[in-house]
Amino acid sequence: MHNILLTGFAPFDHEITNPSWETAKEFSGKKILDHTIHVAQLPCEFGVALRDLRNQIEQLKPQLVICLGQAGGRSEITVERVAINVDDARIPDNIGAQPIDQAIVEGGPAAYFSTLPIKAITHTLRENGIPADVSQSAGTYVCNHVFYGLMHLASQNREILRAGFIHIPYLPSQACLHPGSASMSQSMMEKAVQLIVEECISRKDDLKMGAGRIY
Repeated sequence: MHNILLTGFAPFDHEITNPSWETAKEFSGKKILDHTIHVAQLPCEFGVALRDLRNQIEQLKPQLVICLGQAGGRSEITVERVAINVDDARIPDNIGAQPIDQAIVEGGPAAYFSTLPIKAITHTLRENGIPADVSQSAGTYVCNHVFYGLMHLASQNREILRAGFIHIPYLPSQACLHPGSASMSQSMMEKAVQLIVEECISRKDDLKMGAGRIY
């Protein structure tokens, strides 16, 4: 029996909900292919989010960690390829912090690649009627901050076999407040997460296929 940690974020930037948490919390205690999913909400706060993530990892000792985040305006489930070692916030976080050109880990590598099967995930989601692609940039806000911090922790923790970050679109209720923005139903996002977890558990090697762009 193995543990999986699935995280989402608290609402931010004047939103009253965050689809990453609304989706993640539906998997609390669920078993997928005999693996148990544990969920945690991370605050949209630089530093604090990583502290909370580290505590969850130390407590649960998961073999797979998938962090979800909101990417308002994107029309697809986007599997992030790479995290970079910089915070450069376009807006303050939920406690007013706005780091500019700061390293996430002093002296750390410039970047880490996801260890999820990013191309296989993209292929499987598309095959199941869910818009998906690989994203070549996770930005420089709290999502990238958590993604980089996660991969840094994973590089030092042999118990974590796979880890990565996935962005999901607005919910329809949010898109109504952002005219012209894309959205995706929560049921489709939940189906996507189910398929993503199954792919991460069952697939050893990633697919070789062209995919990905910078959003």
